Amino acid sequence: MSASGGNKAIIAAFSANLGIAVTKFIAWAFSGSSSMLAEGVHSLADSGNQLLLLFGGRQARKRADSEHPFGYGRERFVYAFVVSIVLFSVGGVFSIYEGIDKLTHPHALEVWWLPLLVLVLAICMESYSLRTAVHESRPHKGEQSWFSFIRRAKAPELPIVLLEDVAALTGLVFALLGVGLTILTGNPMWDAIGTLAIGALLVAVAVILGIETKSLLVGEGASDADAAAIEAAIESGSEAERIIHLKTLYLGPDELLVAAKLAMPGNRRLAEVAAATDIIEQRIRAAVPAARVIYIEPDVWIDPNEKHPATDAIILKGLE
Repeated sequence: MSASGGNKAIIAAFSANLGIAVTKFIAWAFSGSSSMLAEGVHSLADSGNQLLLLFGGRQARKRADSEHPFGYGRERFVYAFVVSIVLFSVGGVFSIYEGIDKLTHPHALEVWWLPLLVLVLAICMESYSLRTAVHESRPHKGEQSWFSFIRRAKAPELPIVLLEDVAALTGLVFALLGVGLTILTGNPMWDAIGTLAIGALLVAVAVILGIETKSLLVGEGASDADAAAIEAAIESGSEAERIIHLKTLYLGPDELLVAAKLAMPGNRRLAEVAAATDIIEQRIRAAVPAARVIYIEPDVWIDPNEKHPATDAIILKGLE
């Protein structure tokens, strides 16, 4: 996934959320709407999240060193996980607390038209942010469904921005309904219910983000399609007789580790094995460009169901 595409979506979301947060807090100060306060905190949390994603992307570009020989690519996963925590604690929990407080201590709205105006403007700005995220995501999504893209993407930035923007637009609709019903009925309970709905929505999105980024942090291997492409690249030539075993691991969103033990003819010289290994590595990189770190172990295939007296004798001699 292109870092520039992800950064463009993040910057668009940050700009929109920061402007929206300011207007929401102004509307809350004049109207006393708890939905507006919850939405203001939500937008402020989203703005901080976008800064965290940008910082994580910058940290991930640091050069590998002796302490981190495989580089810092997973920094992007770490900061994506922190985003889910911030969204849960700052956005979701605060909104639920504010909604409960408004239910127990209700008060009427003041300057009722201001929250409505701000919410309409916020919907327009969030729609622009979502449009940018969708536009930047389409080339990477391919033929996948949006759900599959968010579930399977190894680069966390675009899925996070997409989920945050969808949650923001849905939250704005909840706030609009809560404020609108409060104005129509004169009952501030609806404003509180809208605030609770926003909090529940943010907690749900945070849990989804947490689950997905946790999987990346623990370590995910190549997708089924990429694993099949790697196997096909190895088997398409005559260098190896078979794949004994193959393991993959994402070191970062754009860097895949491939480790393979391959059976090669036992009568080959070392120089011939080295040349064959280089050719296989070239084919793997051509098939899956993300496979930047490749370790191949040549071996001789021994069928465990057959007896090999010569090989057994060598093993026994080594044990002596």
